Amino acid sequence: MNNDSSARIVADLDAWIASAAPGAKLPSTRTLVTRYGASPVTVQKALRTLAARGAVESRPGVGTFVRAVRVARPNDYGWQTAALGAPPHRGPQLSTALRTFPNDVIALHAGYPDRELLPERLVRAAFTRAARGDAAVNRPPAAGLPELQAWFATELGTVTPAGTAPPAPSDVVVLPGSQSGLTTTFRAVVGAGRPLLVESPTYWGAILAAARTGVRVVPVPSGPDGPDPDELARAFRQTGARAFYAQPNFANPTGARWSPELADRVLDTVRGHGAYLIEDDWAHDFGIDAEPVPLATRDDSGHVIHLRSLTKSVSPAVRIAAITARGPARERILADAQAESMYVSGLLQTVALDVVTQPAWRTHLRGLRHQLAARRDLLVGALQEHVPDARVEAVPPGGLNLWVRLPDATDLGRLVADCEAAGVVVAAGTEWFPAEPTGAYLRLNYSGPNPGAFPDGARLLGRALARQR
Repeated sequence: MNNDSSARIVADLDAWIASAAPGAKLPSTRTLVTRYGASPVTVQKALRTLAARGAVESRPGVGTFVRAVRVARPNDYGWQTAALGAPPHRGPQLSTALRTFPNDVIALHAGYPDRELLPERLVRAAFTRAARGDAAVNRPPAAGLPELQAWFATELGTVTPAGTAPPAPSDVVVLPGSQSGLTTTFRAVVGAGRPLLVESPTYWGAILAAARTGVRVVPVPSGPDGPDPDELARAFRQTGARAFYAQPNFANPTGARWSPELADRVLDTVRGHGAYLIEDDWAHDFGIDAEPVPLATRDDSGHVIHLRSLTKSVSPAVRIAAITARGPARERILADAQAESMYVSGLLQTVALDVVTQPAWRTHLRGLRHQLAARRDLLVGALQEHVPDARVEAVPPGGLNLWVRLPDATDLGRLVADCEAAGVVVAAGTEWFPAEPTGAYLRLNYSGPNPGAFPDGARLLGRALARQR
């Protein structure tokens, strides 16, 4: 039948619907086929047209009905305030880095690499293979697939120096992303109400995880070279803390990479206080001018708890991370993780393992290094040219971010709003401070989409900042 037949059916049913009561049932498809002498395809097309107009609604297995008229009215959920009561704490909100914007803006705020920086071909092929295997239907072990545990352990073991025992696969616990790992570790190792030392500034997600678990955050000053070791020792003495959360390689947001000397001093301090270093190795795959060597490779006595994520470097759809810990700490982390999520999707674990064990994975990482270097240098140059009042305190040797210092009198809230109105999205540095900010900062990400627009974004940022003089 042709389109005129479908239109004829729509017009006739429209007239019937106009006089029918809301909720009235339309004749069956078979009845309509007989009534109009049309094919089932033509009748279904007419019904889809009516449904698209909002005139009817289909209920699978029941039939098609005249849509009831819904009166617009304000929602009243005020009763929930009394039912829920006041929240136990008002933790930090989700970061600007997770916000999405239209494609026509210049996005310098992103928390994840652009799609063109991901091994998309490897990921798609891995999903196809995994879907055909047992991982699509089987439940994996609570600590993770043994093969994936072994891969994480081997990655650390290959750079562990002689004289230090490398981790075993049984030391590894696979988790559904690094944010889950932070929450689990803080809850299992630190505990609600107890102090946790953190670098300041530090990753906003760690601040959020601490708030969610009731852990009391104690800031330790940290700059372009890492934390002040004397301040760290003083914080341990004054608080009695038993854990220090840090990012020794390409810290988010500062980009800092600890020197071997600083790493030794921090480890000595941690050991001297019988404490843990919770090492967030988030940027392991994002080295540019330097190779990240985790501090976990320097310790075999259980003082370092190592958190490694694949989500940013493999795909945001593959939320896989792992904690490597030794001794009772590992058992407590596993128990908490199992209570929280029971196990991690075997399908996602299989996909992650497939990607990182392909020969093309190393080829991808070599190319990624060059792409990140070009993007970083382009953004640094654009800021130097168009935002003379901004200062990049250190060009990071890896990672995804620039930490930009602005004049102290800068109104960050107004600056961020003005930039967004002009079509460029930036993130205020206040989100990365666990206490009062020590200055006016922006965290700019050079791994977002359309790097060719970085100069235009810097130009708009410079204009917005100049208006505050």
